[in-house]
Amino acid sequence: MDTAPAHDELARSLERLRLGLGASELHGSLAGFLCAGGLARPESWLTDLALDDAAEVVADSGEGELFLRLFESVTGDLADPDLGFEPLLPADDAPMPERTAALVDWCRGFLGGVGLSGADLSGGLEGDLGEVLGDFNRIASSAFSEGDSPEDDEEAWAEVVEYVRVGALLVRTELARAPGEATRH
Repeated sequence: MDTAPAHDELARSLERLRLGLGASELHGSLAGFLCAGGLARPESWLTDLALDDAAEVVADSGEGELFLRLFESVTGDLADPDLGFEPLLPADDAPMPERTAALVDWCRGFLGGVGLSGADLSGGLEGDLGEVLGDFNRIASSAFSEGDSPEDDEEAWAEVVEYVRVGALLVRTELARAPGEATRH
């Protein structure tokens, strides 16, 4: 399998293609869709996520391989028995405001993907699942501020990213369905 695209590589492609969404948001959307049991195929996952216009632009651009690599990396990472999944965010040397904005976008995308997945949430969101999705919603609607010291910011950042990473895997554990039960929208 090819290596996963880096955040900046995907961001440049999305900007070039003028798709109107960021790298973290797109990654979060796919992750949320898959974690909640949505069924997506490598050749049509953008359409499966209701991104029909983006699918057409990508197909016409010759950049389909990058988007296939993204799909393969997300599906592979989510299936990793060693829990190697990570949200796609800017590199650690990127400015903190850029990283926090990307995390907001990732959580927003994740929640949108869960919504598109067809997951049965009619019974309400109780327990850990409800808490995680509620926290993702709070992050998605947040504006982060920097603390008094860069070291404190980095530590807090690492804790929030780890919470999001583990939370996404919890959503997958709680909502993922067997392939025969998954729906395509």
